[in-house]
Amino acid sequence: MNQKFLCDFYRMTGKKFKRNIKSYLNIMFQHNVRYMYWWRKRNKKFIGKIARVFLFKYSKKYGLEIGNAKIEEGFYLGHPYNITINEESILGKNINIHKGATIGKENRGKKLGAPKIGNNVYIGVNSTVVGKIEIGNDVLIAPNTYVNFNVPSHSIVIGSPGVIIPNEKATEGYVNFCV
Repeated sequence: MNQKFLCDFYRMTGKKFKRNIKSYLNIMFQHNVRYMYWWRKRNKKFIGKIARVFLFKYSKKYGLEIGNAKIEEGFYLGHPYNITINEESILGKNINIHKGATIGKENRGKKLGAPKIGNNVYIGVNSTVVGKIEIGNDVLIAPNTYVNFNVPSHSIVIGSPGVIIPNEKATEGYVNFCV
C-alpha cells in the first residue's frame, strides 16, 4: 500500500493501518479516508483508471476538487465537503483542511500562481488561500480567513483582511497524529 496513504490514514483515524477487516472498513465507510485512498492511486498504471472513476464519483458527491496538486504525506481532510485545491498548489506534511476551504490560483497581477504551504498547517472552515504566496510551517489559518499574502512560520492568521499573530505553538492541539 502507498506509504503516503498510510500516513494519511494514520492522521485521519489516529490508528496505524493493519491488514485486517477493521482497517479496510475504515477505508470503505469513512469517505475522507476513501477519497484519499483513491486520490493517492490516481496516477498508477492499471488501477489509476479505476481510481479516476471513483474520484469523479466522490468529487461530485462530496464537492471535493483536488487536482494533481503536490500533497505530501499526512494529509487530513476534516469534514470533507466542498474543498477545492488548485492543481498547481504545493502542500507540505501534516496539513489539515476543513469544509469549504479553497486553495486557489491567482490568474493575474503580482501574485500570479498558486500557494506553497509548509508543514503542520491548519486551514479552517471556509478559509481561502490564494495567489503565489508562501505559508510557513506551524501556521493556523482561522475559519473564514482570506489569505493572499505570505505568512511566516509559527503564526496564526485571522480575519478578512487577515491579521498575523505570532505564536510559537500555533497549531498545538489542532494538528494531531503528525507523521
